Amino acid sequence: FRRRRRRRERRGRPRGLYLLPHLVTTAGLFFGFTAILHAFGGAPDRAALFILLAGICDALDGRLARFARSASRFGLEYDSIADIVSFGVAPAALAYAAGGLEALGRPGLVLTFLYTVGAALRLARFNVAPSRFPGRFEGMPSPAAAGMVAATQWFVSFLAENDLGFHVPRVLVALGVAVLGLLMVSQIPYRSFKELDLRHSYGTLVIVVFAILLLIQEPSVTLFAIGVGYGLSGPIEWLWRRSTRRPLPEAAQAVLPSEASPRTHA
Repeated sequence: FRRRRRRRERRGRPRGLYLLPHLVTTAGLFFGFTAILHAFGGAPDRAALFILLAGICDALDGRLARFARSASRFGLEYDSIADIVSFGVAPAALAYAAGGLEALGRPGLVLTFLYTVGAALRLARFNVAPSRFPGRFEGMPSPAAAGMVAATQWFVSFLAENDLGFHVPRVLVALGVAVLGLLMVSQIPYRSFKELDLRHSYGTLVIVVFAILLLIQEPSVTLFAIGVGYGLSGPIEWLWRRSTRRPLPEAAQAVLPSEASPRTHA
């Protein structure tokens, strides 16, 4: 009976809807691959742009899969493999090439690789174990970490274009990338903003509109500020809850990803 019902549902919808989420995931994989080429090709700003485009694809493919009712285990695994390239390898390549970490020798290579390992472990942990806290990610999401690397590149280019004379030390770049890798594999809760309600929260709506206006006015500075704020929000809230002894409520029952679960991790 279930097979007959699925056949009836599929007959009522165009077959292209079932392929659309996989095509969007493939587009995100392409953007991540292209970002790697531009990072080592001497175009770091363009590489950062392709990482951002990969993040947009990652945000869309899961929603398209749920809309088309084509969520599957295959889609979940394919999405994770694409994310390894787009949010694990591409940001590390961008930081290594644009930050000049080759001059640091083996330490620069190891610290950059720590980011890629952190992203891989973060994605693998998501596939086998959900977050313990409802409405939160356990560890920094890999798209957010990749967005932080891309935003930092744009912010550094903004400073150079305005002749502010600020040079980022190579050691600071390597340590920053390594810290992002450690945040991804940590157990620090990060807000997912999936339950954000703009229709009934006037204050939240004002903040979002204000952020959009700043983003239009100066995207590089705004994205960098948002990335730094989100990256620090997890550890700050975690330390505050430990000091005040106000732990987050944990989920009553953990549910492993299945065919009915979302394809994306963020």
